[in-house]
Amino acid sequence: MSVLRVVKLGAHIGARIEGVRLGGDLDAETVEAVRAALHEHKVIFFQGQHHLTEDGQYAFAELLGTPTNPHPTVTSAGVKSLAIDSHQGRSNSWHTDVTFVDRVPKASILRAVTLPSYGGSTTWASTVAAYNSLPDPLKRLAESLRARHTNQYDYSATAEDRVARDTAAYRGEFESTYYETEHPVVEVHPETGERALLLGNFAQRIVGLPGSESRALFRLFQDRVTRLEHTTRWNWSLGDVAIWDNRATQHYAIDDYDGAEHRKLTRITLAGEIPVGVDGVPSTVISGDATHYSAAESLPRAA
Repeated sequence: MSVLRVVKLGAHIGARIEGVRLGGDLDAETVEAVRAALHEHKVIFFQGQHHLTEDGQYAFAELLGTPTNPHPTVTSAGVKSLAIDSHQGRSNSWHTDVTFVDRVPKASILRAVTLPSYGGSTTWASTVAAYNSLPDPLKRLAESLRARHTNQYDYSATAEDRVARDTAAYRGEFESTYYETEHPVVEVHPETGERALLLGNFAQRIVGLPGSESRALFRLFQDRVTRLEHTTRWNWSLGDVAIWDNRATQHYAIDDYDGAEHRKLTRITLAGEIPVGVDGVPSTVISGDATHYSAAESLPRAA
């Protein structure tokens, strides 16, 4: 077994893992220790993984779960992993990955490939800490709500961005199949039993409310997620790998580097369950079939 050391980075989220060489040959005890650290700290970071290739990243991912196809609609940005490439746009918004489908990934593994000479860090927020910080009346309100999530626009190519040819092509591919899913605003984590806010930039409206009230409630709960005390920020170096629990976090890739700079990372996601609310009601598909993207994992749920 590797001599694994966990260095906590914040009260609510984030830890650096030392003493582990990532790859498909990790022993079962180390894998379980990594999984336990992920559940506790929500996002974990590994440095000095210069040996890791896309194949090695994929083999390691298989030890933690079942990798999905890279993306429900984007098929041109990788076969095993999804290229997170600034040449195709910049995902400068708070989001949980792929919530516009019913089978939300349980985790993502991100490896730095090319980095700008400055900037380009990523911030994660704990949606569990956000829920826990709510006063009881707001917890009960959030638990009673459901929200519609869609891919109707590309979060990494907003109207404020320059519409370059590559960005426009990526956006067209991203939106090539329309997906819409209704999720509970509060999800019960299937493994830890913790409650977490399930929102982010793919959430378009709160069900049953007119636009102004929907926007106000979304902002109320989303602002809890992004409170600074609920976040951790990682300044990337080559050889870094981040793993986050997609059921307990949102993240934001910070666009603070100029256009001539290039940032590219490779992401592999792991299949997850269909979210379930506090009332036991699962998410429901409104439009789009994501079975080609991922088999919805079925796990014994936490008591």
